[in-house]
Amino acid sequence: MLNGKSVLITGGTGSFGRRFVEIVLERYKPQKLIVFSRDELKQFEMQEQFSEEKYPAIRYFIGDVRDRERLYRAFDGVDYVVHAAALKQVPAAEYNPTEAIKTNVLGAANVIDAAIDRGVSRVIALSTDKAASPINLYGATKLCSDKLFTAASALAGGHDTRFSVVRYGNVVGSRGSVVPFFLKQRATGKLPVTDPKMTRFWITLDQGVEFVLSCFDRMNGGEIFVPKIPSMKLIDLAKAIGPNCELEIVGKRPGEKVHELMVGEDDADNTVEFDDYYSILPSGRQYNRDKYMEQRGGKPCDEGFRYSSETNTRWLTAAEMEQMIVAGSHIAG
Repeated sequence: MLNGKSVLITGGTGSFGRRFVEIVLERYKPQKLIVFSRDELKQFEMQEQFSEEKYPAIRYFIGDVRDRERLYRAFDGVDYVVHAAALKQVPAAEYNPTEAIKTNVLGAANVIDAAIDRGVSRVIALSTDKAASPINLYGATKLCSDKLFTAASALAGGHDTRFSVVRYGNVVGSRGSVVPFFLKQRATGKLPVTDPKMTRFWITLDQGVEFVLSCFDRMNGGEIFVPKIPSMKLIDLAKAIGPNCELEIVGKRPGEKVHELMVGEDDADNTVEFDDYYSILPSGRQYNRDKYMEQRGGKPCDEGFRYSSETNTRWLTAAEMEQMIVAGSHIAG
């Protein structure tokens, strides 16, 4: 699918971006693989692992998704785009709301305009479970971004550019995840847990990259793809990482949910279930769920259906989480 194509990833020096680049270079032979990000130090460090001498297809572009002109230059001749750039730390977004809006919302609009005008074939934007019924600013900006991308295929008009969204939960081992924090804290003999009832969805970096790549192949344009992934209580995660540690209940942080949601009741009428994922269709007239199922298969979700971390049918054991952590540590190393 990507052989001979030009591929660009925004936020390419982040946890997802680095693993995406590594897998694409291992598996495909792209004409170009462009790492687009604003941090020159991270790009310098990444070049030590993925040098242009060793990987002739790779390119490094300094740029910010807030900068339309730079995106227009970077997208010239690009076939596929993965939009992973975002300000995603919940407390930072609460304290710096306008900065989160500039990157997560206005940056998304810039990516869409540049993709359409430069003739990009397919764009997948990364979302988060916090975008479903958001209660914090980060989630609200990502919901707005999701709406922009799911409407963008219609906005493209006569252009052939297609846009879709991938939404998933917490990535084990990614920067900012609670897992590296717990691993570091267990040396103190005490692990802070926000709420004993708190649950989260969990996915590995590899699973996230594989899902994005598969969605390039299955997308019509306008869908939000949600993988079926397991849940785990935060307190069980703490016990798995630090079985001999004292657990301290510290309470929720501002803007934090007890449970996360990926498909809400209001989206049930537009959602199609497949074996290993859900596809949330746009609510506009351009999509007919029955026709979509005729083309793609799947089955409709029941009225009032919701896909939430506390009512999930798949739960991680301590041993399974340990395997995910080990795999994530190997990738990070």
